[in-house]
Amino acid sequence: MNRRDFGRAFGGAALASPFLQAARPARIAARGPSSPVGYVKAVFTYPPTSRLREESYYSWPGSTFDAEGRQKEYSAALQRAAGELNLRLEIEPRPIDTKEDAERFIGAVKGARPDGLLLIPFKKSHADNLFPIVDQTGLPSVVFTTLGVLLNVHIRDFNSRSRVHVVNSLENIGAVTQGLKLIQARRRMAESTIVNIAGESRAESRVPHLGTRVQRVPLEDFYTLYAQTGRTEEVNARAARYLREAVRVVEPDEKDVYESAKCYSVLKTIVEREKADAMMMTCLPGLRTPRKHVPPCMGFMDLRDEGIPAGCESDLDATLTMMLLQYLFDKPAFQHNPSADTDRKVYFGAHCTSATRMQGPDGPREPFALRSHAEAGWGCVPQVLFPKDRKVTFGKYHSQAQPVEMVIYSGTVTGCPANPPAGGCRSNVEIALDELADPAQVKSHHLCLCYGEHAAQLRAFCRMHGIAATA
Repeated sequence: MNRRDFGRAFGGAALASPFLQAARPARIAARGPSSPVGYVKAVFTYPPTSRLREESYYSWPGSTFDAEGRQKEYSAALQRAAGELNLRLEIEPRPIDTKEDAERFIGAVKGARPDGLLLIPFKKSHADNLFPIVDQTGLPSVVFTTLGVLLNVHIRDFNSRSRVHVVNSLENIGAVTQGLKLIQARRRMAESTIVNIAGESRAESRVPHLGTRVQRVPLEDFYTLYAQTGRTEEVNARAARYLREAVRVVEPDEKDVYESAKCYSVLKTIVEREKADAMMMTCLPGLRTPRKHVPPCMGFMDLRDEGIPAGCESDLDATLTMMLLQYLFDKPAFQHNPSADTDRKVYFGAHCTSATRMQGPDGPREPFALRSHAEAGWGCVPQVLFPKDRKVTFGKYHSQAQPVEMVIYSGTVTGCPANPPAGGCRSNVEIALDELADPAQVKSHHLCLCYGEHAAQLRAFCRMHGIAATA
């Protein structure tokens, strides 16, 4: 993209840009509109072009670069991107030219206490002004510039610093926007609430490192609301949609389907009441005798389709992982149990619920069948049919590890085995892994899968925020 095209792409038609379309924040429906989440300070570094003309030698990026003009264009484009992200971006109007300028900026950063920095060098030699900023502030930082400014030695020096993410690309505003989301997602996690439907009493806690608030509400709340919810117009419409959109109905009867539609209403009521951004539930005890409710798996499906992470079996780390995937990539996740086909060397994951809008809330639905809960043997749950050849990323954040860590994997969907003859849960997927020859070496349980090639971004998030990334 040349300079003229860059300005045009982020001018009046900015909202139509594919870069900015990909940068929209996760839609957490329960809380509604909010003030900007996250605060980033940005600064450019380069000498005045007038002085370079006097010296008659420009070095990289060269005599035709027009740094002042580029700063104006980049600033406008970046502010529009920040608006799409609902992120406060404060751009210093004056570029850093000298060591003293850098020291003044460091002082301003320490006083303002932003969540992170965006550093934009427009002169090869002036990249040296940014190393003290990174080192002395200790903040997560995105270094962004176009090709022909930095040498490999600069890129390596920046990449050697644990909290730095480098975007050295041909005016790729989409990549730097994703870098800003790496900073913003950390703030989003700290300001988010998970409602945990579990236990016998209310209790509140905070997740170590990330700071996410967890509000526990008793299971009895769900049991009572479920018993009080009848076949409302909304419940009837939802059940009718399930029957209309399912590619087939196998075990459930009509009553099972209508009862399953009630679960969404109950779950959404609790999410909204608690002003939560995500939820999780100890969902299995109520399925046993005496039955307190039907499997809530269809409700979990619909919440995830809306952009509200919903964790099975009150698995906190799985729920946190789904939130990270939602905040970073605007996509829901498939929480699943891990296994492996030892003969064909493919990974196998399965659970009795999944989102259908795996490409995001505005994306198409994947086809699904209506099945009984595989382990309980009754009720109505979705069997989501994932397409072959889809690139996927999956992993799990471990909040109690010392140090905290995230396991990260990627691969390509090779199929969804029929159930039966396969056992396990109703929604399942087989994956040819990128990282491991032996899929039985995948670590952890209840890993969370999303569409797309996002392993590199997840590892960058971990580097920026002091999380060990492993496979």
